[in-house]
Amino acid sequence: MNNNRIEAMEKNEKTASTIRDADNEKEPQINYRGVKAMPFIIGNETFEKLGAIGTLSNLLVYLTAVFNLKHITATTLINVFNGTTNFATMLGAFLSDTYFGRYKTLGFASIMSFLGLFVISLTAVFKKLHPPHCESKDISNCIGPTGWQMAFLLSGFGLLIIGAAGIRPCNLAFGADQFNPNTESGKRGINSFFNWYFFTLTFAQMVSVTLVVYVQSDVSWSIGLAIPAIFMLISCFLFFGGTKIYVKVKPEGSPLTSVVQVLVVSIKKRRLKLPEQPLKSLFSYTPPNSINSKLSYTHQFRFLDKAAIVTPEDQIKSDGSAANPWNLCSLQQVEEAKCVVRVIPIWAAAIVYHVGIIQQQQFVVFQALQSDRHLGNSNFQIPAATYTIFSMLSLTLWLPIYDRIVVPLLRRLTGKEGGITILQRMGIGIFLIVLSSLVSAFIEERRRKLVFTNPALGVHSERGLVSSMSALWLVPQLSLAGLAEAFCAIGQVEFYYKQFPENMRSIAGSFFFLGMAASSYLNSFLISIVHHTTEKAKTGNWLPEDLNKGRLDYFYFLITALGILNVFYFIICARWYKYKGNDETSSVALEMERQNVEKQFV
Repeated sequence: MNNNRIEAMEKNEKTASTIRDADNEKEPQINYRGVKAMPFIIGNETFEKLGAIGTLSNLLVYLTAVFNLKHITATTLINVFNGTTNFATMLGAFLSDTYFGRYKTLGFASIMSFLGLFVISLTAVFKKLHPPHCESKDISNCIGPTGWQMAFLLSGFGLLIIGAAGIRPCNLAFGADQFNPNTESGKRGINSFFNWYFFTLTFAQMVSVTLVVYVQSDVSWSIGLAIPAIFMLISCFLFFGGTKIYVKVKPEGSPLTSVVQVLVVSIKKRRLKLPEQPLKSLFSYTPPNSINSKLSYTHQFRFLDKAAIVTPEDQIKSDGSAANPWNLCSLQQVEEAKCVVRVIPIWAAAIVYHVGIIQQQQFVVFQALQSDRHLGNSNFQIPAATYTIFSMLSLTLWLPIYDRIVVPLLRRLTGKEGGITILQRMGIGIFLIVLSSLVSAFIEERRRKLVFTNPALGVHSERGLVSSMSALWLVPQLSLAGLAEAFCAIGQVEFYYKQFPENMRSIAGSFFFLGMAASSYLNSFLISIVHHTTEKAKTGNWLPEDLNKGRLDYFYFLITALGILNVFYFIICARWYKYKGNDETSSVALEMERQNVEKQFV
């Protein structure tokens, strides 16, 4: 049996080589446009974010001010919306990698996002689509939305979810597709693309939370919500404008099926004994037209190796592939499955990180509302939702310095392409968000103390007394959060993109948003637990409508404690992790990667 298997494997290699040579002669060279395609892709993404963030950044205020929803109800609705939106990215990524490809998915999703923003803007334009304006400071005395008014609003949310499900997991991978991964300039182009992508994204966020939020809060909700819809329409035109120069990767069928097959077959063969020399004994087959790079054998998750053990019942086709992949998997399939499983512990660490980020986007708005927001001695007050710009500003200022100065310097010192490893970059961000949470706790403690000892005279808030502490004291915690994003958020995206098999890059993109989704639900769970456990405590509810009556600083200390535990967990996972192809990829594997990477393009 072993002799027959070896003969089949040798025949497979010869057949694969013949097919590769034939394919190389038939298939035209890919014309990578790289930076030439970036104005369309990054321009599309910039205006898309201007539209989406222009609506969502002030959505909490809109729901409470226009739809007369209680703070807890509005916060829960937004958390559920964010969680559902981010979880939906997995479905969008699956459909992209399996059936439609990233180009078609992005085109359809962009149109859906425009329709969603258009529907939400209509709720502000027409009085019949929202409750009557309420002058009472006690929102419980206000008339709430009717069922059909909420249904119309939620239909807009639904369209936004569909749009985000396609855009979020595909846009980064689609942009990276435009660079040649086999050249040094292409590899560095991909690395820089991630940095500059987030740079332009943050710029769009800054415009949204300043100009757009100002129009919404101080001019008109109708105009303020129409502007993001117009931005999204421009985004659609920009995206389709670059159609002729895009490199479009064809989907290869469900990439998740291969992973499931490995899990199923390894369970079926769980009682078999692993061979002493797996490289010589396990079934080896690589599809000749696959875009995935050839992976070398790794010793982690060895129980999955059993899926590649050849038994007398297993049959092999004439081309060297398994007759039934649900009974026998190749070593290549097993290693691709290991790539996915190996990422999950790292992904789990990102969930707690995102919980820390959420606090700097959510509660900081309410802290600002009950702080002195006057600019100097003038009568002008900075809108509360605008304070998040400081986290974006620190990210925007740091990224060009990091990409153009720090990385080249570190590259000369360490010899690594990115200056430091991706996991080191993520680890710095995870540590910085712990510092941000700790600083937040001390700042809130100061704000609350001053509200009782020295309240701001002549300044009022619907939520309660306003502290004399300047809201600019919130800048340090927000700046630390922005730096954390510059390291961890961008590091995560790059990590998933490079560590997943090439045919799963849309799914890889969705993993970032799955972490955000899980953190949204975890954050809602934490808030719910804190509400129920503290409302009858001596200290009172930590998170009431009026922050002065609560202990938000205690909640920040809780997030800090979780973050510290997460830092230690991440360090353990990072030390254990083995990068895909790191120091083990043979010259043969590299050659096959160069030959296979340009397959399946149109």
